[in-house]
Amino acid sequence: MSEKRRKRHECILGLVQERGVMSVGALAETLGVSMQTIRRDIDLLCEGDTLRRRHGRIELDAQHLNTPFDQRTATNPIGKQAIGEAAAELIPDGATIFISIGSTPLSVARALHRRTKLTVITNNLSAAMALSDETSNRIILPGGELRLPDRDILGDEVVEFFGRYRAEYGIFGVAGVEEDGSLLEFHTAEVSARQRIRENSQVSMLVLDHSKFGRLAPAAGENISDIDHIILDRPPKAAFTPLIEDISDRVILAESELA
Repeated sequence: MSEKRRKRHECILGLVQERGVMSVGALAETLGVSMQTIRRDIDLLCEGDTLRRRHGRIELDAQHLNTPFDQRTATNPIGKQAIGEAAAELIPDGATIFISIGSTPLSVARALHRRTKLTVITNNLSAAMALSDETSNRIILPGGELRLPDRDILGDEVVEFFGRYRAEYGIFGVAGVEEDGSLLEFHTAEVSARQRIRENSQVSMLVLDHSKFGRLAPAAGENISDIDHIILDRPPKAAFTPLIEDISDRVILAESELA
């Protein structure tokens, strides 16, 4: 199998694991290849026990099926909790913050439960609910359709929504990081929303666990070197050591902070 096809297969698996189910047409459009190419890829991928084809869609096999967001939230809970606590230490009472979609930004929201008088601007409904018990907080949400089961809102309206505000801190995750530091997402809408958050924040904070390094996704955005604080649970695999050394003055290793 060629390297190009192998990477495409990894992207297909990642997309379906992220969303639970995707149509053949949506996969072809997202990856920028023909329907015929995607169908050949699906034929090979469905030979295993992870994916299955059903009525023009590809989905996780029943034994692997779970609510995608809840499944991601349950992955590496100790590392994500450490990341959340380390990020929360940088944010004072009364701050205005952006919080993006994703399970690791949600961990930051949960860790902020001790803060008061926050202004929270987010398209992550789970993060909004996590901070709603503190009645001194102000929480601002965009309009639009709630994407299930992720419990978030995406689209052009969200990019415009984030464009209307300015914040002291912008907190966001990422689907994957390449060896050159490129930040990857599964959809261009996620890239656009993240970029707008970063542009309109005084301090940008990327929160991600070590498993995101080397994880493939089709939509590329800015570079990790553009971020003010990069908060990890622990160092990524050796191939990424040069990248981390280049930005070491901005990297916080959360599990080391707790040790």
